[in-house]
Amino acid sequence: MRYTAATEDWQPSSQRFSLCSDRSSDACVIDGDTIIIGKRKIRLTGYNAPELAGECPAETALARTSRDALLQWLNQSAFEMSGGDEAAYDQYGRELREIRRGNVLLADRMIDADLAQGSGWGFVRGGWCE
Repeated sequence: MRYTAATEDWQPSSQRFSLCSDRSSDACVIDGDTIIIGKRKIRLTGYNAPELAGECPAETALARTSRDALLQWLNQSAFEMSGGDEAAYDQYGRELREIRRGNVLLADRMIDADLAQGSGWGFVRGGWCE
């Protein structure tokens, strides 16, 4: 299990998500590790999902599977997001948040299902096309 935010920093969420390409709700999934809630763009932390505009057909296919799995996971039931009211931001202006349901981190679930790679210090992205 990875490091998680302090207990008081977790906030409940029960949004209903759609794919952003459908835009049928205020909350949507862009790809396997990025979501939008209202006007907030959120990069989910603890893992790295393949890119929809992948370097090869295998990466693109896995990215779609990862995105769809994230959508399904988010819509199963309520979950919690880390970061409290003051989330950190990445260089692209996205909020950085970790998600969990109970004691299960979304990152662990995505990595264990081979839908994403771990991330962190020394992480080398890619390898989806090998």
